Amino acid sequence: MIRIFLVDDNARIRANLRAVLEQVAEWVVVGEAANGRKAVETWRESAPDVTVMDFLMPEMNGLEAARRLSKRYPEVPILMVTTDPSRQLGEEAKRAGIRGLCAKCDVRSLLKAVEALLRGQTYFHWDFAAA
Repeated sequence: MIRIFLVDDNARIRANLRAVLEQVAEWVVVGEAANGRKAVETWRESAPDVTVMDFLMPEMNGLEAARRLSKRYPEVPILMVTTDPSRQLGEEAKRAGIRGLCAKCDVRSLLKAVEALLRGQTYFHWDFAAA
C-alpha cells in the first residue's frame, strides 16, 4: 500500500482529495492536517510515502511546511496543490524541496502527479499541459 499524508485547511477539500486519491486501490490516506504547522508536528507518526499539501493555509503555509519536512525527510516527495498553480509558485516550490505542483481541482493531473512522484520523477503542471 502507498501511504499518503494530506494537508489542506478546508475539510471539504481534504475529504474530496481523499476520495480521489483512494480511488486508486493501492493508495491510502494515512494522515491529515489542516495547516502546515500541524502537518510538521504530526507528519512523522503517519510514515507516508508521499505528501499532498495545499499552498495557502493559516498558521504555516505549504511552502514553509515543505521546507521543514524536506529538510528532515528529503526522501519523501511532496506534491503541492493549489487553486491557481503558476510558474513563479513552481519555482518557489522547487526551492522549498517540493517535487510537484498541480491544480487541486484537476483530478487527472493530481493522480498523474502522485504517480510521477512515486516513480522518483517531478511533476509540474505546465510541463504536461499539452500532453
